Amino acid sequence: MDKQQPWLNSIWSDIIFILSPPFVSLLLVFAFPSHFQQSIGMPIVYWVILVVFIDVAHVYSTLYRTYFNHGNFKRNSTLLLIIPLSCYLFGVIVYQYDALWFWRILAYLAVFHFIRQQYGFMSLYSRQERSSKWIKYIDILTIYTATIYPLLYWHLSANRNFNWFIAGDFMLFKNNWLMKWSSILYMLILLLYIIKEIYIIIKKKRFNIPKNLLIIGTSLSWYFGIIYFNGDIAFTTLNVISHGIPYMALIWFFEKKKIDQVKLNQNKLMKLSFGKFGILYFLLILIAFAYFEEGLWDGLIWKEHQQIFKLFSFLPQLTDQIIISLLIPLLALPQATHYVLDGFIWKKKHQF
Repeated sequence: MDKQQPWLNSIWSDIIFILSPPFVSLLLVFAFPSHFQQSIGMPIVYWVILVVFIDVAHVYSTLYRTYFNHGNFKRNSTLLLIIPLSCYLFGVIVYQYDALWFWRILAYLAVFHFIRQQYGFMSLYSRQERSSKWIKYIDILTIYTATIYPLLYWHLSANRNFNWFIAGDFMLFKNNWLMKWSSILYMLILLLYIIKEIYIIIKKKRFNIPKNLLIIGTSLSWYFGIIYFNGDIAFTTLNVISHGIPYMALIWFFEKKKIDQVKLNQNKLMKLSFGKFGILYFLLILIAFAYFEEGLWDGLIWKEHQQIFKLFSFLPQLTDQIIISLLIPLLALPQATHYVLDGFIWKKKHQF
């Protein structure tokens, strides 16, 4: 069974780090409904694990496929220099025009990135299939529906007790008629996918386990995280765990396999992160970057978690709007660069 399935690394590593996070996070939410359905308040330890150790840390995993990788950086140096510079300049211009629009654009860029990640994983797990066009179109339609419909519901219901980044970052407009018909279409598309899979099992004697787990996990985590539960903790849990852990795992699988196969003379940081006990060093380095970034945010802007970021408590909270308009796009630059770069680093033509 293992050899017949299109695993990216191995059956157990794929299941644990890529396919199970949506199911594990959903089980966690259902196991403690009284904690996860509340709309406000998140325990500080849980916030650190979710936001710093997973959400922010996964952003920096892109470094291993780009700036830390000498070969990839040399081949794509122009792209890797232009993207962060463009993101920063654009961010400064937008923030000086309207701070809300800065966060709004960043939120929709993040949404696009989150949607495309699920499509990307589905494509990877479909890479060995020799299916007709209509079967491929149903798969594509299903994975996009599983992510876009909950977001559409969020916009059309306009009664969610959580935000993507800050209050007002999504452009909400209540429309019961459109929500009703989009819900019907959503159910029909999922039904079409189920019928298609039954057809493949009966006629083709084939069942793609990782692809189906990916689509089911995506559908469940996005539906329950956004629609069924209406609380910030539930949304953050399902959103962050289902996205961040698989992304870090994918980076580690790809870069480690590349190094093991080619035996390149990588720099010391790459050797440390992908050698003996590599996964530990890999995660510690990501967490260190995440802690430093969040420390700057807290020390200079928010002043909300000084007990966690004591090393940054000496920093003054900035109030000058000109300085803030230059600093916030800079602090958000790792995120923005990560979102934009991810549209390039998995495409063969860019040779990452």
